[in-house]
Amino acid sequence: MNGHTHHDSAASYSRDKQAIDYEVLSYLIQLYGSTQGQRLHDQLRSMARQTAGKLAPKQRASLRSEALLICYGDSLRQDGTPPLQVLKKFSDNYLKGVLTGIHVLPFFPSSSDDGFAVVDYRQVRSDLGTWSDVQGLAQTFDVMADLVINHCSREHVWFTDFITNAAPGKDYFFEMDESSDLKEVLRPRNSPLLTEVHTRSGIRRVWTTFSDDQVDVNFANPEVLLEFVDTLFFYAQMGATYIRLDAIAYLWKRLGTTCMSLPETHMVVRILRGLIDVEDMPITLITETNVPHEENVSYFGEGNEAHLVYQFSLAPLLLFSYLTGEAQALVDWTRELAPPPMGCSYFNFIASHDGIGLRPLEGLLPEAEIGRLIDIIHDRGGFASMRSTPSGEERAYELNIALFSAFGGDDESIDAYVGAHQLLMAYQGVPGFYLNALLGRTNDYQYMEMTGRTRSINRGSWSLEALQEALGNPASHHTKIFQRLSQSLQLRAKQTAFLPASEQRFIAGCNDYLMFLRHATHQRLLVVASFVTHAQTIEWPDALAVKEGEVVDLLSGDGINVNTAISLGGFQVMWLELS
Repeated sequence: MNGHTHHDSAASYSRDKQAIDYEVLSYLIQLYGSTQGQRLHDQLRSMARQTAGKLAPKQRASLRSEALLICYGDSLRQDGTPPLQVLKKFSDNYLKGVLTGIHVLPFFPSSSDDGFAVVDYRQVRSDLGTWSDVQGLAQTFDVMADLVINHCSREHVWFTDFITNAAPGKDYFFEMDESSDLKEVLRPRNSPLLTEVHTRSGIRRVWTTFSDDQVDVNFANPEVLLEFVDTLFFYAQMGATYIRLDAIAYLWKRLGTTCMSLPETHMVVRILRGLIDVEDMPITLITETNVPHEENVSYFGEGNEAHLVYQFSLAPLLLFSYLTGEAQALVDWTRELAPPPMGCSYFNFIASHDGIGLRPLEGLLPEAEIGRLIDIIHDRGGFASMRSTPSGEERAYELNIALFSAFGGDDESIDAYVGAHQLLMAYQGVPGFYLNALLGRTNDYQYMEMTGRTRSINRGSWSLEALQEALGNPASHHTKIFQRLSQSLQLRAKQTAFLPASEQRFIAGCNDYLMFLRHATHQRLLVVASFVTHAQTIEWPDALAVKEGEVVDLLSGDGINVNTAISLGGFQVMWLELS
């Protein structure tokens, strides 16, 4: 099993095991009371010990840059072969040395939302393959699995229990009467918050944050916590090294509040992290909270919550900078970006299976500019999905478009597209690459019409034959993009300055360019990125105190004389190795 660099800091080990254990106990008591808290603590610690005994020990000596693929279990298909085996075939042939891990989006039996309405947490969807296929992937790559922790499908056996008033599921969900005060609740969707269901005891209203098919589970019931911790440990035993806590911000409900990122939700994350740390398990926890930046980074806690936090503001800021040629908002955000706590890091991405979230731009970009971005996306064939605010107005929530189409979708757009990814790779953290973006796929209207959902514009699958043919053709834009991104990733993997723990320092920037420094003990890399089509020259910043001679741009291989200004081509990104 591969070692994970963001555990490899003294900090995560200097936290005394007894102190961690005491913290877990205290959070359990705060959430569930003294008697229940003690009982849960004993049960959870025993589960953690047993799991740790079955996992390969963590190799802390390994130092490496991590970079992940994001895809569905059936993003790649081949007749007669289970899709997870097709994914392994492709990854082994094309991604070794390029990426270190694969986030396979929920591969469990599910009734809707492309896998996120889970019917059975312990099974692999039979049309995708088996657990041994997941373990096959994990032999070469670190696997990220989703713990869909906020809700389950209404087809889950727990919900059948709820309808028939049977244990244990009868107590796993929220029932609300219509008079409940829910006006403060923040919503990611404009579907109804409560859904009426017919049960053996009459009509009940259950809490459904995301859709009427995704029923929120009730973590105020300690048995629900036990179920999900047990599931998390099961995934680790099945080969997953990263566990993604899906939609975690909505977890705990308290009437009269927004029900978003409540202190109780943070306590649940701290309990999970504490159980992992106290047994030194090789598990990386990653939180998925598509919310404004300050709330998002709150999931680091004091270095005792998520190991990795999705850097949600970066994607729309990169998109805006490249599509408008105006990077000031990105520059300002980068200048203010606080370093993650020791032992933690960011998960950076520009495209994913979901759309590009707009809430993470709140406070970073004026409304008018967000409107301008939406207009560009509409012009390029994309859509904006809406949500309802507590006051009942409709607001754009996310942009649905294939990333390459957003950039223009033709050969002229490749330089900007590759540049955006090379800049993404340089930011402190672990970068993630959505398969369809890595391959430069464009808007899939056919799939969108088939499902009737705008998100499907970016979720189409490939036949392995068609993909191999596209990548075998040097003239195809798929090949040009994939080769340039693969080469950049292979190069990135060799730089200690790009390790997740290596520091990042803002140097300079304006509307046209951005400069920041990544540095480790033995390497300093100056990252320079252009957001405009024309060439520009940039003076060497005084802050760098660069001596005489030449520095090398690792990406182009060109030597650059430090006595002359840096000349930067349109949309060019440089990784300059400073002595």
